[in-house]
Amino acid sequence: MPTALLSVFDKSGVIEFAKDLVALEWNLVSTGGTARALRAAGLEVRDVESLTNFPEMLGGRVKTLHPAVHGGLLARRDLPEHMAAIAAHGISTIDMVVVNLYPFRETAARAGASFGDVVEQIDIGGPSMLRSGAKNHASVWTVVDPADYAPVLNALREGADGAELRRRLAEKVFAHTAGYDAAIAGWLASQRGERFPEDITLHARRSQPLRYGENPEQRAAFYSETGKSGISALKQRGGKELSFNNLLDLEGALLATEPFADEACCAIVKHTTPCGIAVGADARDAYSKALACDPVSAFGSVIAFTVPVDMVAAETISSLFVECIVAPSFAEEAIEILGRKKNLRVLEGVAKWGQDALDVKRVRGGFLVQERTPPLTDQSSWKVVTDRAPTDDERSNLSFAWRAVASVKSNAIVLTRDQATIGIGAGQMSRVDAAFMAVHKARAAGHETKGAALGSDAFFPFRDGIEQAAEAGVTAIIQPGGSVRDQEVIAAANERGMTMVFTGRRLFRH
Repeated sequence: MPTALLSVFDKSGVIEFAKDLVALEWNLVSTGGTARALRAAGLEVRDVESLTNFPEMLGGRVKTLHPAVHGGLLARRDLPEHMAAIAAHGISTIDMVVVNLYPFRETAARAGASFGDVVEQIDIGGPSMLRSGAKNHASVWTVVDPADYAPVLNALREGADGAELRRRLAEKVFAHTAGYDAAIAGWLASQRGERFPEDITLHARRSQPLRYGENPEQRAAFYSETGKSGISALKQRGGKELSFNNLLDLEGALLATEPFADEACCAIVKHTTPCGIAVGADARDAYSKALACDPVSAFGSVIAFTVPVDMVAAETISSLFVECIVAPSFAEEAIEILGRKKNLRVLEGVAKWGQDALDVKRVRGGFLVQERTPPLTDQSSWKVVTDRAPTDDERSNLSFAWRAVASVKSNAIVLTRDQATIGIGAGQMSRVDAAFMAVHKARAAGHETKGAALGSDAFFPFRDGIEQAAEAGVTAIIQPGGSVRDQEVIAAANERGMTMVFTGRRLFRH
């Protein structure tokens, strides 16, 4: 009879799986809590000690690290010398290993977990057994994911060879243990305050295949980091499957609303950069103000909200062709209204960054890794550099403009009024062109630019950008400062009676 060794931390489904193995005439061997759970379910199971003739020790740290286990897993059944060697030492073959690992990531993420608590959740025996079984997958089934119980049982019932499935399971094992080790290495580096260790491993799992990439000729898939966080934590409530470009724009929309998490904010995004951001009294008000910024570009956009979407907001949104909407929640009436548009993707939930997440960008032959932009709410470094200080209304709009410009592609300029963008100049090669584009967009949408506030993601290298803003009627400007020509820029603002604030921070978004 074949033998399965079961030792799992996550016991979901394992009792039923073990019962089905017994029905298929498999012997069960197990350890610790798994063995107790199997016996409590009325199953006959041998302790691993009966294989090793050695007791568990060191509080369970050592129980399966033994030749009787690894010999039984690693022995090649097609090599007589291997089979003779294990027989000479009284070792029996182990034909299946069912293991999932100690919850290292969950413990490390738990508030108040001590260094010792986390270290104790570094699994040694589990990965060792999995790797031994996976290396010998020609003969050994390795099951690391409860989701694989069903396909394994189906293959066994059908009496199929199962070689291809065992190979896929082995592939899964090595990917799983690699990610587990990467998480441990990253955590240890973080304990000494090292954000950028000498070696870094990026581990993600395929969430879903995509029909194609940015263009139909490109194959693509969406991978999510281990753990239910970020975009993969969102629940799709309607519409067809997400596309590659939807996901990129979705990230842009979430980035745009992030600085306004405590307000009713709406961001409308096209090609990863906003074409409208606004704060309002509720979802409908914020959407209407954001849409007014550039209603032409909003066609085929992705929209993000920081507040629930009710029936009234849904009715308003439904008049526009939209690719995707994301919000913390939707009223059932709103789901019904939005569901009338069969192609509209409706995503519900909060997509947070993982703890201490880094920003990673791919380049040829490597990665660029950086810390994420710190929160933008701190105004302690702000400095009024002009003769005239901003009024309360101007300061409010400057604060909004500073948070809004952070999500716009550089070179970036935003014009704002009443907690809403009225013109956005994005992705221009010169700052004066970005300012021109923002003014042009505002006027094209019918907005009055006189009295508007302006936010810039980086300093003005020349006074021409200030002069252009003044000609459009802008009265207040917020920018990082730091140019060798700052005094010329300040002088241009003073000559026009404008107020200007330096933040001391740059917000490039390439």
